[in-house]
Amino acid sequence: MEQAALLKEKIKQGFIVERVEDMNEEYLQALKQTLLIVGDTELLSVPPLLTVYDQAPTLNHKITALAIMQDEIGHAHIAYRLLKDLGEDTDELLYNRAPNRFKNPYAFDFELSNWIELGVFNALFDRAGYTLLGDAYEHTSYGPWKRALVKVDKEELFHLRNGEIIMRSAMEDPELREEVQRAVDWMFLMALEFFGVADNLKKRSQQLEYKLKGRTNDELRQKWLSTAVPFCESIGVKVPAHYDERTGKYVLDVPFPCKFDVENKKWLFDQPDTWENVIKRFKQRGPQNKQFVERIQKGARELEALRKEVS
Repeated sequence: MEQAALLKEKIKQGFIVERVEDMNEEYLQALKQTLLIVGDTELLSVPPLLTVYDQAPTLNHKITALAIMQDEIGHAHIAYRLLKDLGEDTDELLYNRAPNRFKNPYAFDFELSNWIELGVFNALFDRAGYTLLGDAYEHTSYGPWKRALVKVDKEELFHLRNGEIIMRSAMEDPELREEVQRAVDWMFLMALEFFGVADNLKKRSQQLEYKLKGRTNDELRQKWLSTAVPFCESIGVKVPAHYDERTGKYVLDVPFPCKFDVENKKWLFDQPDTWENVIKRFKQRGPQNKQFVERIQKGARELEALRKEVS
């Protein structure tokens, strides 16, 4: 039996990978790609939150927002530290990579407009993170990551619950209800894009074959919908999806994917799109991509310049 097939069979039988020596090259590269996406996603979730956290209505809200951002940086550190243990130069990745080379979700390339959007960000986007990383925690074959995700899983749940509290409270205020709905209108489909291309278009399956994740993209989308839709409906927020009794699945009421008006942060439901075009949009990055990444890299570059001056 060839090396790849042998490792896949061992993992299928419950083998937990602990060391580089346990891996083949295919497993190693799939793991590195997964951890890089996770690290970039966690890290680049912070700049959008920073754009509005000072609009927090109370000191307690502000402290909570800062705690969530601290958590996200901690989660990023876990992923990058694991990459470092796997031989990657994380300083190079963090501080010398071009902004458009980061692998964070497209949704994180936008400034938030107000405090309510921070709440919806937590309730929808952190729910996507909780869904994705919860799946990894449950199924991953990489032992060091599985152990680290015990902490991450609990903290992501805290983040999404904070978002639910903000949304529920805002929906009880007639003056804020429209802000919640406007935020959900552009963020809902953005969250669904977190899970990647439709299953029938996915070309690579190493993540599933090596059990770096346990569910397919569409299965993860359904899992997210199964909690996001009932929550939104329970507080009176309209979403473009419903539960179909006949199929036992959640169904979207609008084309997905469809084109997105970047300037106005609005989905163009009359213009269905292809996943090929969506991937192009992802690669072109959103409006604040450069600014957000440069904010993260700024301190390291200033320190390096100072070192050169001193030497």
